[in-house]
Amino acid sequence: MSRPFSAFRANARDHRAGILVAGLSSAFGVALVGGVNVLGAYIGASSMGEHGSVQIALTVVAGIFFVVAVYVGAIVTTNTFATVIAGRTRTIALLRLIGSSARTQRRSVASEGLAVGLIGAAVGGAIAAVLALVAVRLLVATGVLPEASYPVLSVEMVPPAVAVVLTTWLASWVGSRRVLSVTPMQALGAAEERPARAVRSRGRLVVSLLLLIAGTALLILGLLLGLGAFAALSATLATLSPYGVLIALPGGILSFTGIILAAPFFLPAVLRAVGLLLGRGAAGRLAAANAVRNPERSSRTAIGLVIGVTLITMFVVAASTWQQLIRDAAAREPGMYEGADGVIGGTLAVFTVLVGFSAVIAACGVVNTLSLSVLQRGRELGLLRALGFSAAQVRRMVLAESVQLTVASVLTGLILGTAYGWIGAQALLGSIPGGGLLVPALPWPFLVCILVGAATLAVLAAVAPTRRATRVSPVAALSVE
Repeated sequence: MSRPFSAFRANARDHRAGILVAGLSSAFGVALVGGVNVLGAYIGASSMGEHGSVQIALTVVAGIFFVVAVYVGAIVTTNTFATVIAGRTRTIALLRLIGSSARTQRRSVASEGLAVGLIGAAVGGAIAAVLALVAVRLLVATGVLPEASYPVLSVEMVPPAVAVVLTTWLASWVGSRRVLSVTPMQALGAAEERPARAVRSRGRLVVSLLLLIAGTALLILGLLLGLGAFAALSATLATLSPYGVLIALPGGILSFTGIILAAPFFLPAVLRAVGLLLGRGAAGRLAAANAVRNPERSSRTAIGLVIGVTLITMFVVAASTWQQLIRDAAAREPGMYEGADGVIGGTLAVFTVLVGFSAVIAACGVVNTLSLSVLQRGRELGLLRALGFSAAQVRRMVLAESVQLTVASVLTGLILGTAYGWIGAQALLGSIPGGGLLVPALPWPFLVCILVGAATLAVLAAVAPTRRATRVSPVAALSVE
């Protein structure tokens, strides 16, 4: 155990955001288990508890939320470790030069991931367990939940923390794969991104397309099954309707993974197109060109924001569509859903907490990736200063990059999040008595808040390290590793 922590201590500053993401993911899972226990007890005591489909849906949605949280946490951690490794290229190369092997260096990075997962999961899980108890007491005191005995703490809270440790460890191993391509000769140069041809390989394109096709097929199948489209074919298929979301879930994960892998092929072009709309000045043109010149860096920073916007939009749209489905079903079958408004209110309160957790997890990933990306460009910014760019022009260039990043990523995330959230809600509850096909419920105030929040986050995350970088003289910046 001392070995992973010794490597972690040597690079602790690089992993503060990683620990925060692991802690939030663990807290999310632990709080989710406590929330499901409370909602299960509440719904079981109401008239809606007589309908097995509602209880099944609650259990299924809890599992889905946790899988999504772990998946997003793993993606954010992988992205973070890849960014950290990009900035350590010269250091790793120096170690290679004096005899250390690439595999040894990769194991060292993976051990750091294990330490990050252990620390984050333990702290986040403990805090969430305490907050879950406090939250239930507050909800009962304010009348949101009726007075009763709610089973908040349970042994079921342990697996989420363990899952976070394992996925963080695995994510660090995947994110550190670039170590294998670092050569000792790079010790004589500066840290740099891989060339476009190494990022946009044919194998990567084929894998991403296969994942997109398979994932889309599962999403459509899960949606049709959740709507009861196959109920007329057999009684067995009719009983499987509440589980359509379990087919749509892996479809969403596969398709989104395919989008992430395909990002270097399409996101730089989208970023460049948005950047060209910002003006023809030197800073604007250079910002647009940077998106294509460094496809790995631009797609990695953009996909972090896409993940955050997609995740939050998905939860918000799913909650709104779920709420509308229940209300429409209650209007069509009033005798079957007595007390539905109270259940909707309690469930939406839990949804709000989940969205908050998701927003913080995504924000940590975005801030860390953007900040590290800017700080690791010290030599590039120093060269621009040496060529005649003023500090203000450099800041305008980074600001233009942040604006194009925000516009392209938010539009992509809103489209993906709306699609995933709507399919998830329909696949889960489309076949309940009185339910059916419903257009996506779009809560515009929330979507506007997402847009404003993403823009603010992207600008602040990039501007602060840029100011710090531009305070360094051009000569000193050119000597940065």
